[in-house]
Amino acid sequence: MTNPTPSEEDDAQGAQDTDPACVIVFNASDPSGAGGIAADITAIASVGAHALPVVTGAYARDTAEVFDHFAFDEDAVAEQARAILEDVSSQVFKVGFVGTPETVSVIAEIAADYADVPVIAYMPNLAWWDESLIDLYLDAFRELMLPQTTVLVGNHSTLWRWLLPDWSGERAPGPRDIAKAAAEMGVPYTLVTGVPLPDQYIDNVLATPQAVLASEKFERFEAVFSGAGDTLSAALAALVASGADLAAAATEALSYLDRCLDAGFRPGMGNVVPDRLFWAQPDDSDPGELTPEEAQALQVLDMPAPDTKH
Repeated sequence: MTNPTPSEEDDAQGAQDTDPACVIVFNASDPSGAGGIAADITAIASVGAHALPVVTGAYARDTAEVFDHFAFDEDAVAEQARAILEDVSSQVFKVGFVGTPETVSVIAEIAADYADVPVIAYMPNLAWWDESLIDLYLDAFRELMLPQTTVLVGNHSTLWRWLLPDWSGERAPGPRDIAKAAAEMGVPYTLVTGVPLPDQYIDNVLATPQAVLASEKFERFEAVFSGAGDTLSAALAALVASGADLAAAATEALSYLDRCLDAGFRPGMGNVVPDRLFWAQPDDSDPGELTPEEAQALQVLDMPAPDTKH
């Protein structure tokens, strides 16, 4: 093969500069499409990045509840991740629910090998799981994953129960209290969602122990959603990977989640699923008459007219 000329090298570099950023995600397969790998892939693609999905296990669930989870062997997880990371550079690691302490350990080891890559970790509510398994998983995540984590994302009540189980204050812990507890395990930033406010509002706060870096208040939705946390953390990871500073990325990710929830739909008999591709829905406005050229093109391609309802 001949060596590329300088102009060819410039063209290749230019293409790389405009390529989507890559985010490696560790998460379980969710057959409802509400959360897990499905949420990661669609949210990351929706905000303009490319997901490198590493499957850590599979849920048995519907849109209402989780019945069980089947974890992959940690070596299978490691092989998936090592193979793609030897080929593709990931700008951010995103870690969801990975199933076992052994898999937490493997992912923490991989993250340590790529210490310059930010890690965004999401801790979901695990109340559906066996209590003894929850304790083992949370202990492993606290001791092994949090020291590698750049941003911890989680609901206020979930993070409170996990990081501040002995909280005895007269008031509920605030985002900075939770961020302080996370910082003691090595986490510099914490994004706390669902902080209760008066008048049916909730706050979502990116905090350190010393300061609030970003805050977005939204009116509480009446519906019950599945997959909101994975959607938010995946969008945040993609925005950070694409070069946004953390405070701006958190604000944009929260705004994106709000619109996903506002456009949410109920595919089954259970909870509402965020519409992570809300912006791609057909416009109900009249598209107007097609030009003869447009009509001819549609006939040739055998495509439906743009005002066809699906």
